Amino acid sequence: MPADVIDYRLIGDDLQGVVISLDPGEGVIAEAGAMLYMDDGIQMATTLDPNNQGGGLFGKLLGAGKRILTGESFFITMFGNAGMRRADVAFAAPVPGKIKALDLREWGGEIIAQKDSFLCAARGVSLDIAFTRRIGAGFFGGEGFILQRLNGDGLAFVHACGALIERELKPGEQLRVDTGCLVAMQSTVDYDIRTVPGIKNALFGGEGVFLVHLTGPGKVILQTLPFARMADKIIAASRFGMGQRRDEGGVLGPLGDILSGDRR
Repeated sequence: MPADVIDYRLIGDDLQGVVISLDPGEGVIAEAGAMLYMDDGIQMATTLDPNNQGGGLFGKLLGAGKRILTGESFFITMFGNAGMRRADVAFAAPVPGKIKALDLREWGGEIIAQKDSFLCAARGVSLDIAFTRRIGAGFFGGEGFILQRLNGDGLAFVHACGALIERELKPGEQLRVDTGCLVAMQSTVDYDIRTVPGIKNALFGGEGVFLVHLTGPGKVILQTLPFARMADKIIAASRFGMGQRRDEGGVLGPLGDILSGDRR
């Protein structure tokens, strides 16, 4: 069915949320646990099949299993305006970064996105899995063999870490990207994984062994800070021990802590 026509506004800068305004009878689907607040009149329902596409219980379970493969939860939450006046429902991204609103009509009715990037969408947009075109791209692409496919003619919202960069590739134009920096792309963009040229570059260049090769035509969205990269930095910093602090560039080191009162 055609997607609901919804209005929205983004709030925040580096820790963004999206406020969606629903007219009576309109609805939005969202990843479970993403809701920030909802006005009186908004009703919430958890379902396996948000678009009521039928197929029986087995078909609904199959669709839910596909969502798990893409990093989403087993259930999808539906928010509908059951009142008599306009009402808002808001959603927040689970990681620091940006939220991008995508009008699927401007993206050819379909986008391919990295797993767990889906935040919410107008009712009528379908969420499915998308296998990469090459097995090598799946095994070594950094984001797993499974990608998300969003279909429809309405608004969909994806989230990513850091800042977002949007590029539009011409036919045959290529772009090489770090494997964790790809957020979303049009289905017309060819996606492949290739090794970094040169053994020294691969081993000591700090960019990993593989890069994503994107070939146009089509739009591409990139993120400046993959969450896995940020998590690695946090884990590395935590290895200095519980209750201990890493001195980054301090000349006096532990003595400076004693003098400043940080260590007792």
